[in-house]
Amino acid sequence: MKTRENDDGTVAPSRMKLSLLTIGALGVVFGDIGTSPLYAVSQIFFGMGKLPATSENVFGAISLIVWSLTVVVAFKYVTFVLRADNGGEGGVFALFALLSDKLASKKYYALLVFAFTLAAGLLFGDGTITPAISVLSAVEGLTVVAGSLAPFVVPVTVVLLAILFFFQSRGTAKVGNVFGPIIVIWFVSIAALGLNQVVGHPEILMALSPWSAVKFLIHTDIRILLVVMGFVMLSITGGEALFADMGHFGIRPIRLGWFFLVYPALLLNYLGQGALLLSGKEIVNGDIFYNLVPQPLLVPMIVLATAATIIASQAMISGAFSLASQAAVMKLFPMLRKKYTNQEHEGQIYIPAVNWSLFAGAILLVLYFKSSSNLASAYGLAVSGDMLVTSLAMILIARYLWHWKKWHAYALFMPLAMFDGFFLLSNSMKFFQGGFIPLTIGIVLYSFMTTWQWGKQRINDSNDAMPKMSVGELMRLSDRSPTVIPKTVIFLSRKFTREQGQNVPIIFQTFWNRFHAIPQNIIFLHVVIEKVPHMRHKRFKIHTFKKGTDNIGCIVSVMISFGYWEKPNVEQVLDDLARHHLINIDDDHREWLLYMLQERVHVSRQHVPFWRYVRIKVFQILMKNVDHKDRYFGLGNDIGLSSETIPIYLD
Repeated sequence: MKTRENDDGTVAPSRMKLSLLTIGALGVVFGDIGTSPLYAVSQIFFGMGKLPATSENVFGAISLIVWSLTVVVAFKYVTFVLRADNGGEGGVFALFALLSDKLASKKYYALLVFAFTLAAGLLFGDGTITPAISVLSAVEGLTVVAGSLAPFVVPVTVVLLAILFFFQSRGTAKVGNVFGPIIVIWFVSIAALGLNQVVGHPEILMALSPWSAVKFLIHTDIRILLVVMGFVMLSITGGEALFADMGHFGIRPIRLGWFFLVYPALLLNYLGQGALLLSGKEIVNGDIFYNLVPQPLLVPMIVLATAATIIASQAMISGAFSLASQAAVMKLFPMLRKKYTNQEHEGQIYIPAVNWSLFAGAILLVLYFKSSSNLASAYGLAVSGDMLVTSLAMILIARYLWHWKKWHAYALFMPLAMFDGFFLLSNSMKFFQGGFIPLTIGIVLYSFMTTWQWGKQRINDSNDAMPKMSVGELMRLSDRSPTVIPKTVIFLSRKFTREQGQNVPIIFQTFWNRFHAIPQNIIFLHVVIEKVPHMRHKRFKIHTFKKGTDNIGCIVSVMISFGYWEKPNVEQVLDDLARHHLINIDDDHREWLLYMLQERVHVSRQHVPFWRYVRIKVFQILMKNVDHKDRYFGLGNDIGLSSETIPIYLD
């Protein structure tokens, strides 16, 4: 059977697999942006926007939504940003990984790190809001059926959110397979509802002209315009998930799903809502979307919308898993315990700590705000900040990776950045009404990331300051017939040791200080998680210091590399190296021993400045949630484990 290859050399999926991936992408990636019609237009005219529903305002607001979807999502994200993948993976850290090596020597590199780290923190904040507002807005359809059902909205929302987060451990592939067909029905339904209104009031098609948006921008008071644009932003929230979730399904399924179903359905529904406003009909409870639905179909539509909004939450949840995993690779966050949920597609993961943190945040938001109208004020600020960072990063991507001329990069992406900047400004107007929530979460997570970097650097500095023998001294010691332990022992190393002048890993020094003996075979092991999703070559490097004598066997240094979406199995690689005699060790690898270091952080003195004390305590909490290296790297299944705990004092 013939196969096709993508540009990066990977095998392109068959038509059947591509169809399944596209349906899966619909169920995971497009849920957020696909359920925005539930609340976006209503917030402009009947929520906090309270824009009078005159024909000029309707044409202008709907046109702004249409062209925001076109420019920001279809043009920027789907056409260009999806091309800036890191080995098939997306998200702000994928962009950072692409740029970090190229721009590490630039003066503005520290600003770049700050921007990407804060953008990631904002997305985590948005990930708590998306499930809350999406599910709330759907369940509120009950109040259109009967006002007496209003007290049940919050409890039902909490139960649905609990079910959603509980099933995350089953994996996004299974979630997507279940939700994909449902979301297809959702998009077909909202397209039909919108088309029905457009046929009755075809004059709404004037909103397709950008001139309608321009006239609204020119003739509307700036204060009103900023408020309206803050709610127009709601129509494109979820656009960033197309890029963040790219690694779960790939570029082609996302593009196919967008252009052939999602984009047309969204345009028809927003035009239909505008047509309903032009008709002059009464809007019950100020909920434009549910007023599109014929009365006999109202309850089935509420059920479908509720299912779709649960799906909407999936986009940000799975995107948060991706962000957390990539942040660990960039050494910005701890390596949290994760579960690979799809053997064929390693980009699909589940991180319990992230999942339950988002769940707790979403429940608290539902209980505090109680309605989607109240919660809408907290929505959009985080997304607009991330979109602005992405547009600015694309200028650098175009210049340094795609090798565009400078003016070409600025001519295309700077206007898009200004567009995003205007959205950010308009959403900042909602700061005191709830916009502070995602910003606060973003700043807290940013502080966690910087605290993690600070703490790890302090630990490394502390370890480097400890006296250690060099590899050359170890070799001379091995020639003097020391006490030998008849064992192959692996010592995890922070660096790849390949010169005799380098120091031995601190864990070996600890071993020597404790036993005053040398293992018969010594392996200094350095495991690297690279900034690419998959390692397609150069899996390992080996440097042999000593091939073996009658007394001491081999002293060898090994570096093994994995991509950040791969499930590391160091034991398997070491066994293969031994069986193929790339390392000169004949004994069964199941008899080997891994000797590893566990660091325990303490405050070095009683009188530490308050903020420094808080920072150390936060770092201690982060350290307790780190996935142990033996489990993370696939060690300890057959190889025995022994650990040494050393105290690290920080001030």
